[in-house]
Amino acid sequence: MKKGNIISVLLLLFVGSMHLGFAQAEKAQEFSYQANELSLDSEYSKAEALYRKAYAVDENETRALYNLGTNLYKNELVEEAFSNFKTTVEKSTFKGEKHNAYHNMGNLFMDKKEYEKAVESYKNALRQDPTDDETRYNLALAKEMLKKNPPQNNKDQDDKDEKDDKQQDQKDQQNQEGDSDSEKEKQEENKNDSGDGDSEENKNEEGGDEKQEQKEQPQQGDDSKKEQSQNQPRPNQLSKQQIENLLEAMRNEEKKVQEKLKAAKVKGKKIKTDKDW
Repeated sequence: MKKGNIISVLLLLFVGSMHLGFAQAEKAQEFSYQANELSLDSEYSKAEALYRKAYAVDENETRALYNLGTNLYKNELVEEAFSNFKTTVEKSTFKGEKHNAYHNMGNLFMDKKEYEKAVESYKNALRQDPTDDETRYNLALAKEMLKKNPPQNNKDQDDKDEKDDKQQDQKDQQNQEGDSDSEKEKQEENKNDSGDGDSEENKNEEGGDEKQEQKEQPQQGDDSKKEQSQNQPRPNQLSKQQIENLLEAMRNEEKKVQEKLKAAKVKGKKIKTDKDW
């Protein structure tokens, strides 16, 4: 093939691809336009489908991608909306789209009370469009909220470290107790091992020694015990004082008996008396 023919073919292919690209772009724009109309009428589900078609036909149609994120946010699909805004700032070549996407990302971070990330998103939005007063106001608000609510990362880390330290202290204490118990067991085993062979002998020796000591110990208090036993009556045995009291009582009783006998003798004599009647 001649050189001129090759150039002609390449030109035709280029023109054809350009024509196809224009056709795809026009189709994507048409889908995007229809989706915008449905979104204005709050037909979010239908609008979402057309935005996805528009971006599928032409990935350069990043406006459809951004609008899809906005549509998802209105439909309360927050996480999917954020994902679309993030993809928009990565793929879009238009500062206006990137600015709007960063701005909306900042709003989503504010909703989640992630103020540090919100501040960064608003700053990125202003880098794309420094004239947007709304973004500037949101940035000031995010900074103020960040001052009142500092990040919890450091506090959470401190709490985690403190918890880990407590757990480690508990483990160390358990290990120490375990070592102490093991040492006691070893001592008991050694004691049993060393004492098993001559335990009986030791017992006999100890028993003999104790008996010998008991024999050799002086009988302390024997004399006092004897005296007490002498003074104190045994069971069923009267004490000396009791015996004396009984003897005295017997003497008194005998005396009374003698007096009664004497009185009886006197009464036995007949005494003549006069009757009252």
